[in-house]
Amino acid sequence: MNRLEAKTAVVTGAGTQGAGIGNGKACAIVYAREGAKVLAVDIDFEAAQETARLIRSEGGVCEAFAADVSKSADCQNAIEACVEKFGRVDVLHNNVGITNSGNPVEYGEDDWDRMMNINVKSMFLTAKHALPYMERQGSGSIVNIGSINGVRAIPFPKTAYAASKAAVIGLSREIAIQYAAKGIRCNVVLVGLVRTPIVENNNVKLYGGNIEEMWRMRDRMSPTGKQGEAWDVAHACLFLASDDSKYVNGVVLPVDGGLINMVKL
Repeated sequence: MNRLEAKTAVVTGAGTQGAGIGNGKACAIVYAREGAKVLAVDIDFEAAQETARLIRSEGGVCEAFAADVSKSADCQNAIEACVEKFGRVDVLHNNVGITNSGNPVEYGEDDWDRMMNINVKSMFLTAKHALPYMERQGSGSIVNIGSINGVRAIPFPKTAYAASKAAVIGLSREIAIQYAAKGIRCNVVLVGLVRTPIVENNNVKLYGGNIEEMWRMRDRMSPTGKQGEAWDVAHACLFLASDDSKYVNGVVLPVDGGLINMVKL
């Protein structure tokens, strides 16, 4: 307990689409449980407020903040709000991401740009505005959420999504090396099959609209026979956010039950 005591954390994508617990909300809650003061950032302010309410109900400290992290001004405002409210920014957790299917021929150019803006540019922008504060502190941990689709193909054609998640790895590696001597670390968590509300919302059409069949098929794809939970992602991120991983930098950590090692999904 208290692995993030006296630290602050900015968590983007801290709300959840619909009911339940998504990865961003789970991470915000776990960070707060471990002592961090959290700024819960989401484009949906009500979703961010719900996360903040849950954290406060457990005695934690959390402020909700509305931002479109594909826009530089919003990212700057979010980071500055964290510093104004809590005095510093120790952890930057980038959870925002969207997904969509399609091959290069059928995928629209506007859809490609939107995917890159939300999945990659947002991480560049939040880091751009957080890094100067971390430099002055002489410390900081950036945790970027990626996907196993960034390093391997999956059964469905997700051209733009896969490219965006591969770019997250490259961006994170460069930050990790360029800022290591300044006490700042940057790592990536590659999420595999995890049962969350956004997975249901975004992927059920690929399974003919049958939610239960989708969950059964995804469970069968996992080496463990069962998908992970948002809490599994959150506890891996907690390790990377905390000083327990103070010598872990530039790592790409799969949280997927071993799925990344399978020859065929």
